[in-house]
Amino acid sequence: MPLNRRKFLEKSAVTGAGVALAGAVAAPGAQAAEANRGAKRYAFTVLGTTDLHGNVFNWDYFTDKEFDDKDHNDIGLAKVSTLVNQVREEKGRRNTLLIDAGDTIQGTQLSYYYAKVDPITAKGGPVHPMAQAMNAMGYDAAALGNHEFNYGIPVLRKFEQQCRFPLLGANALDAKTLRPAFAPYSMHRLRTPHGRDVKVAVLGLTNPGIAIWDKANVQGKMTFPGLEEQAAKWVPKLRSMGADVVIVSAHSGSSGTSSYGDQLPYVENAAGLVAEQVPGIDAILVGHAHTEIPEYFVTNKATGQQVLLSEPLKWGQRLTVFDFELVWEKGCWKVEKVGAKVLNSNAVEEDPKIVGLLSDEHEKVVAYVNQVIGTNAAEMTSAEAPYKDVPIIDLINHIQADTVRQALAGTEYASLPVLSQAACFSRSARIPAGEVTIRDVAGLYVFENTLEARLMTGAQMKAYLEFSANYFVQTAPGAAVDPAKLTNANGTPDYNYDVVSGLSYEIDIAKPAGSRVTDVRFEGQPLADDAKFVFAVNNYRANGGGNFPHVAAARLLWSNSDEIRNTMIAWVKAKGAIDPAGFASVDWKLTREGTPVF
Repeated sequence: MPLNRRKFLEKSAVTGAGVALAGAVAAPGAQAAEANRGAKRYAFTVLGTTDLHGNVFNWDYFTDKEFDDKDHNDIGLAKVSTLVNQVREEKGRRNTLLIDAGDTIQGTQLSYYYAKVDPITAKGGPVHPMAQAMNAMGYDAAALGNHEFNYGIPVLRKFEQQCRFPLLGANALDAKTLRPAFAPYSMHRLRTPHGRDVKVAVLGLTNPGIAIWDKANVQGKMTFPGLEEQAAKWVPKLRSMGADVVIVSAHSGSSGTSSYGDQLPYVENAAGLVAEQVPGIDAILVGHAHTEIPEYFVTNKATGQQVLLSEPLKWGQRLTVFDFELVWEKGCWKVEKVGAKVLNSNAVEEDPKIVGLLSDEHEKVVAYVNQVIGTNAAEMTSAEAPYKDVPIIDLINHIQADTVRQALAGTEYASLPVLSQAACFSRSARIPAGEVTIRDVAGLYVFENTLEARLMTGAQMKAYLEFSANYFVQTAPGAAVDPAKLTNANGTPDYNYDVVSGLSYEIDIAKPAGSRVTDVRFEGQPLADDAKFVFAVNNYRANGGGNFPHVAAARLLWSNSDEIRNTMIAWVKAKGAIDPAGFASVDWKLTREGTPVF
């Protein structure tokens, strides 16, 4: 559905100058401010979440049971809501703000259901569960995450309409006017007992990688410049508007690195650079990286000011608590001290208010994901997928290759062999023997990626495999091999280690990165550099995600707007049965000096 351009531009014009929100309207409790040595002082707290990814309840829709991990973390807004209530009770409701740093409406079958199965965009459609929960919790603002764009701009705009707080993105610009397409900032007033309110500005920044990762949804509609340059533009404006405190909510990690290399002139994980380069920022709520940073200070190069960063763990596992202490000095409020910590959501029960609000939606989704769509001849799991060729990953590649072959039938590329890539997106994926449900298949592919076909050569595929093999830790011949310590070299996530079907090859983990892949063969013969292949690849990888070589520049032969997860569900439904004997084979293995590791 195309955007209504008139309404879109009107909205841009209104939000281009930001959204002013009234904060507290009554005097806070004594604990929020105190007179000390005659100076006027005031304290307030900013609570922060990020990367909620559609998690309302402490529930795993892929396993159909309560969420649990090795650290016994809990997840979901219902838990976070209890923590928020506790802090508000302690600090005084009117001395707190609640903000988020993005990636809100994608990641669970709950969020998928209300984007695709019972979509919020339908006439008279439902209110998104995340909007309902966040409205009930009283969020004050939320930055846009890159995954907000996964379902297209119409779904995002509808979600925005349903939220009673602004979605902020100072660097999400209309492609034609280059004006902000969303509110860049929000301004909040906190009333003090000393006559003058404290004005707190929240500047929202999103990830430039959206231009790559969701190219099909945003190309020609929106553009996403760098966080540093946009912060440098907006922070002085906010100060000139009277902001006493400037907080940035940034859907961008703190490492200064980019998964897409130099394919964009903007840094993916730029929160630390923003703190370092842009004067006038007091604190940054960090998102996107899915790491936990309770409290981290970065020195601003221009002013020497210590800028506080904090990132709460994903999915509502943690809540960041920023505590600000202000003093009235020379006719204005100054930040005298600021600190941060994170609270663990596994320490509390779910808020009954949120549970009651969304239990019906939850039950609908549980029933949906437990629909039986076929049978499976033998159990498959992904537990060993990061270091062994296992049937469950072969299934992804088999379905992708089959889909691409059918799509290219009758074209000039129909005679070319099809290769396919897949990764271990979840180490806990399992397709049981016997009846297979939607959640069994969906749990194998937890991202909303779509499928493309690209034209690649043998030489390019060798380089692709070599890059992928960087995932393994170099391990000398004869040294003990611990599977738990063998993978994720240099922080490479599981989803950036690709297995390629249609070729056979070995990865020598005793060799240094860049020279590990050996004996690459196609149909039993050494792979020729000039051989041509159709490569079935997800859109994240094809658009530069992970910075794999050649694929982003390769010729696009075909693309599909439907999620690979849905393609797999439809494939199983159509076949009615899965039999690993029909597609599973060991085509790659880890070796050391020619000897298999496993």
